[in-house]
Amino acid sequence: MSAPAALAFTDVSLVRGGEPVLRGLTWTVAQGERWMVLGPNGSGKTSIVQLATGYLHPTSGTVDILGHRLGRVDVRWLRPRLGLASGAVTRLLRPDLTAAEVVMTAKHAALEPWWHEYTEDDRAKAVALLDGAGLGPAADRRFGVLSEGERQQVLVARTLMADPELLVLDEPAAGLDLGARERLVSRLHDLAVDPATPPMVFVTHHVEEIPPGFTHALLLRQGRVVATGPLADTITSEALSACFDVDVSIDRRDDRFTARAVGPKPRS
Repeated sequence: MSAPAALAFTDVSLVRGGEPVLRGLTWTVAQGERWMVLGPNGSGKTSIVQLATGYLHPTSGTVDILGHRLGRVDVRWLRPRLGLASGAVTRLLRPDLTAAEVVMTAKHAALEPWWHEYTEDDRAKAVALLDGAGLGPAADRRFGVLSEGERQQVLVARTLMADPELLVLDEPAAGLDLGARERLVSRLHDLAVDPATPPMVFVTHHVEEIPPGFTHALLLRQGRVVATGPLADTITSEALSACFDVDVSIDRRDDRFTARAVGPKPRS
């Protein structure tokens, strides 16, 4: 029997504070796929992350995570099977934890090391994951004194600690300078092309952050799907123009994308 889809949203709508946030979203992330989720502020990207990691439940429709339906599964059991990197996690982490401790806590989907017991093997695995991101020497440095780029690399390493079955990366390149962004994109490319990496969902505003090796894209605007499907068919000038409400020209070179506005889009 084949493994279930990593994520399956079926006619999902979400209302918060009386306002519709998502409207009839149907979307599936199959095994082996690497998805980009793009859209302007307020398009519903963060809500998708919260639904995909069990922190929100849909107002209507169904969300299945690794074959388990929200509302019928204990999310405390489910979350250690998910690798999540997001600004929300960063803000909750104590800055005087070491980089290795930040990575290790993901074994139990925790935020503090004192809630569970960890072995020397756990620490060795955390250091090896940091080393894979080029941060092995920073294992014993405090998380709060690392640069923004280093902290994002630590969070990506953290997503892998529990051998997850789905990775969800919520704007990991936000606020990074050019060098830090490119180092992160390179690391995500390495993960994307590794067949041992589980399905990935990467949320961003910017096509320049799409790593080579990603396979699909979902474009959102005002909680609705603008386009969805294979990357080459979805990251187009026409689709991005509709998504961001500005005339955009997309260029693809060496499996990387760039976008530039070519003029104001007439409003109806």
